[in-house]
This record gives sequence, structure tokens and C-alpha cells, in this order.
Amino acid sequence: MRMLGVLLAVVALAGCGGGAASDEPTVVAGLYPLAWAVGQIAGDRHRVVDVTPPGAEPHDVELSPRDVEEILGADLVVYVGGGFQPAIEDAVELRDGDSLDILAGGPDPHVWLDPVRFAAVARRVGEALGRSAAGERLASRLLELHREYEAGLAHCTRRTIVTTHAAFGRLAARYGLEQLALAGTSPEAEPTARDLEGLIEQVRASGATTVFSEPLASDRVPRTVAREAGLRVGVLDPVEGLTDNGVEAGADYLTVMRDDLEALREALGCR
Repeated sequence: MRMLGVLLAVVALAGCGGGAASDEPTVVAGLYPLAWAVGQIAGDRHRVVDVTPPGAEPHDVELSPRDVEEILGADLVVYVGGGFQPAIEDAVELRDGDSLDILAGGPDPHVWLDPVRFAAVARRVGEALGRSAAGERLASRLLELHREYEAGLAHCTRRTIVTTHAAFGRLAARYGLEQLALAGTSPEAEPTARDLEGLIEQVRASGATTVFSEPLASDRVPRTVAREAGLRVGVLDPVEGLTDNGVEAGADYLTVMRDDLEALREALGCR
């Protein structure tokens, strides 16, 4: 059924004669942090297309016929495999061109939340675009971000973060934190009532002071857990996409990650 949707989009393109192909070298990215990284590395040498629009939750993105056309015709597609964005994986299977799956093993697809791993991704993108030096420059900036996190989270009263979904496992592992997630790797997978009762007890026992919601996901579950456990609600952004307000304010991957660091430091009582 997943592949059927992509094939129907291909048929729709054929029926209307397709769209106007761009003469510019094009890179398609599956979601915002990858599009940001590609843009930093490619500069004005490539047109960068993010098939997950601002404000959209990327896990269940549906591709339009135009999106499928972009993927099929792109010089390079950079995406997250492992079932994170199934429609994009299906479209990639129909491609003849180069594609780069940035997921380097492990069950957690949120590679960009670990700046060290994301630096390795930047190098791979740079190599794929024939711009290794630019990839290395971005990797250096990401490693500087890593050092900020390392220093900022070194001395904290608490080490457990309560998150809306299990997006922060790689970040937690990198900086010696423990993630207590209210849902799985997709924020739409809400817990049952019985699960919720158990989660509330775990949160109470964790010593956490904050339950984190996310900008692109419903805050119903984190607010319920926080209320029942007597905790405050904060915001921790998995940087899967920018909100419309973030776009208007000129936010980018680095500014959001630094905002996350400040939210973590406050919640964990870091000094």
C-alpha cells in the first residue's frame, strides 16, 4: 500500500505530462535538518528541496506528485531510512540516481540530535556532493556545538529527561543523560490509559522536575503527565522541522539546538 501511493503519483505525473524540470543541480532532503546541512555544504551550487514543509510532522509525510517528481529527477536524495519516512524510501527505490541514507545503524533515527554523529553525516554529504572541504567546515561547526553541550551538561543536579517521544536517545547517550519517553519513535504513538498510569509513576520516581513537549506534536500527553505528577511543562525540540514562527524569526538548526541546551540546563539544574 505504501508503494502504491508513490506509483499513483508517478501515474498522475505521466497523465499531466509531468512538471517543468529544473536545469539546476538539485538535492532533495527528506526533512529539515538534512536540508539545512545540504544547504550549508552546497551553497549556491545546488537547488535544495525539502519535501517536508515547515510546520509538518515528518514521520508520516505524504508525497505529492511534484515531490515524487523531485525525488526521481534529483541529482542526489539525502534521507533517513529504517522506516522513518516510508513514502520517501519507496520513492527512492524507483530512482536511478544517487541516494544517501544517513541512518548509520541503531534503532533511533534521530541522528542529527547527536552533533558528533551529525558531523559524520556532514562529511558524507560533502563527499557525495564533491565538496569535501565544505562538509569538513560544517563538521567543525557541529563539533563546536558538541563541545557546548558537553560543557553545559557536565555538572547537573539531575540526569533524567522526560520527553514526548523517544527522539533524544542519541543525545542522552552522548551526554550521560537518561531519556524517559512518553511514546515511541513517533510522537503520534500515544500511550494507552494503563500505560499512562505507569508512566506517571515512573516520572514521579525519576526525580525530574519537567516534562518536555514538542513544537510540532500534540502536548496533550505531556501536559497530562505533568499535571498528574505535579511537574512543570517545558519545550524540547527534536528539530525534525521548523515551525512557521521559527521560519519567520530566522531560526535554524543551530539556534534551535542551542535553545534546547538552555532548556535542558534549566530542567536538570545544571551549573
